[in-house]
Formats: sequence, structure tokens, C-alpha cells
Amino acid sequence: MADQLLEQVRDAVEGQIDFEGQRLAELITTVLLGASGIIAFFVGFMAQDIKLALYIGLAGTAVTFVAVVPPWPFYNKNPEPWLPPHTGAVSGIQIDVDGKKVG
Repeated sequence: MADQLLEQVRDAVEGQIDFEGQRLAELITTVLLGASGIIAFFVGFMAQDIKLALYIGLAGTAVTFVAVVPPWPFYNKNPEPWLPPHTGAVSGIQIDVDGKKVG
């Protein structure tokens, strides 16, 4: 029973994202952290309150974390088609390792 629960947790946490999803996650991270930093700086400067600036920066970091870290489905819209596995005998490829034929 514990193995089944662990497997369900592992499937939920693992998540799959493709290469385009990685690019999108990086873009979202850059934009959100940059925007929250700029907003935090200007609001803190105008209010002359470093504590407010730090809270705004922390909130922007938390929003970025929630947007990027979970494997949301829109990060896997373009999955990469992998080649099917094949055996060496079918393809005719022979690899010589230490004098023995493998694959």
C-alpha cells in the first residue's frame, strides 16, 4: 500500500515538460522576476520603505514559483516523438566490444 501511495506521489511530482515548455518556463521566469523586481524597486523608492519593497519582491518570487515549478499541462504541448526501440539483430548493426559482438 505504501508503494502505491509513493508511486502516485512520484507520478504527480515528476511531470513531463518538453523543450518548448522549458523555453516557455524560462521566459516566464525571466519576465515575472524582472517585472516584480522593477515594481518592488519603484514602489519602495516612492514610499521610501525597504520593507514594502522586500515584500513585493518576495510576493513576485512566490508567484513565479507557482507559475513555473509545477509541471502544468501547457508545458507539454509539443512532446518529442522518440524512435521505437530496436534490437541489433533486426537492424543488422553489430558492435564489437572486447572482441565480442554485441547489439
